[in-house]
Amino acid sequence: MSLHTTTCPTDVVFTKATLEYFSSTITSAVEILGIYIIEKINEMGNLKAAIGAHEFTDKKAGLWRALAAEFLGTLLLNFFGCGAVVTGNVLTIALAFGLAVAGAVQGIGHVSGGHINPAVTFGLLAIGKIPFIRAILYVIAQSAGAIAGSAVIRALSSETMESKLGLVSLAPGVTPVQGLGVEFFLALILVLVVCGACDDAKPESKGIAPLIIGLAVSVGHIVGVPRTGAGMNPARSLGSSVVMGNFENHWLYWIGPILGGIAGGLIYIHALGPAKKLEEPKIYSSVAPDEKEVYHSTNI
Repeated sequence: MSLHTTTCPTDVVFTKATLEYFSSTITSAVEILGIYIIEKINEMGNLKAAIGAHEFTDKKAGLWRALAAEFLGTLLLNFFGCGAVVTGNVLTIALAFGLAVAGAVQGIGHVSGGHINPAVTFGLLAIGKIPFIRAILYVIAQSAGAIAGSAVIRALSSETMESKLGLVSLAPGVTPVQGLGVEFFLALILVLVVCGACDDAKPESKGIAPLIIGLAVSVGHIVGVPRTGAGMNPARSLGSSVVMGNFENHWLYWIGPILGGIAGGLIYIHALGPAKKLEEPKIYSSVAPDEKEVYHSTNI
């Protein structure tokens, strides 16, 4: 009896101390876990904003309107540009593609930026001008629009014209590596021009930006058509390949322009450097209660 009487209180005290210890430990662990979860939620929020996932639900972002605009822009590009290939004249083809791009950019630029080209989209993505998710969705919309444009122009053309509806291919003697290089530089000059024409620090060029970009496309086609067919635009090339069922060397019409577009964007930002905004002249404002007082004080 005496043994149990002396040991029971000791056991009770030990149990209470243990419970208090574990209770405080668990409380601290819960607090730490709560802080960790909150930090991760904040990080996820920042990541969501960084990749542009918030645009799915943000009505002000206008994501769906922008995707529709990119779809329409590439549809028109392939319809009018590829439709002119039937002429067989390099200058005519170059002019058609250039004017089609200029018109599309002018029409949808205020909605989506008027990329209508995955090379442009990836170039702007590389320099942080467009979120990742929006860029991927742009490429999907552009590809779908190009396929639709090529399908429409084929449906409205005779059977004798079907073989000349803008399917890009390497000229005899041009190797895939050479073709890749040509496509690289065609996209590089295009994205370089896009960055320069749309630079916020050069507002004077924004009014004619669509025309300048269109001219860059025309120049690219003058050089590229005799060598690679002047894909210059992966979506445009995809549209013709899907409709015509021919994907020979198609990979180079994606890799070349996308790498060239990324290079063009990086060169403009990091090598050349964007234009610097001019400081606005200070507007004089009087601190005197009466302008006449200032006038008389300066004409003593």
